[in-house]
Amino acid sequence: MILSAGLRPACYASIRELLDADVLGQPGCLILDVRMPGGSGLDLQQNLAQSGNLKPIIFLTGHGDIPMTVQAMKAGAVDFLTKPARDQTLLDAVLAGIKTDSARRAEAMVVKRNLERLARLTRREREVLRELARGRLNKQIAFDLSLSEVTVKLHRGNVMRKMEAANIGELIRAWETLPASTREAGMT
Repeated sequence: MILSAGLRPACYASIRELLDADVLGQPGCLILDVRMPGGSGLDLQQNLAQSGNLKPIIFLTGHGDIPMTVQAMKAGAVDFLTKPARDQTLLDAVLAGIKTDSARRAEAMVVKRNLERLARLTRREREVLRELARGRLNKQIAFDLSLSEVTVKLHRGNVMRKMEAANIGELIRAWETLPASTREAGMT
């Protein structure tokens, strides 16, 4: 069924085999059972999340109950299906998982690009950027940072160029993609 949808599935006999295959960094999603050779699918989901791998997961099981379903869904599962599941239901879940993974990857690329651009800024340019993102005017930033307004304008121009922003809206959108800890510190 998965092949007929034009997708390239890969099967693994155990959690260990999956982890050894080094495929978790590739685009896609996982279809897991609650009970699997080498451990629980729920435990794998938790371990992946703790390691920062947010690979979309679909549970397909004949051993599920409501607490398991709730646990899996709260931990971010795309779906929790019981066997036998309708082919279209499973395929829809897989396509939703792939779409989720694609969106996360695209977002991660934007964040990475903006962090790289932020790294080009001097400490003072980062301070100016942080204040611009707060909606502050040049004269307010100048006062707060004990600079002249002309100096703030120069820093602002450098920030726009280094962040590759055509206008203040693009600059603020780039700022908002950065991790909260980076925005709060104004540094990488």
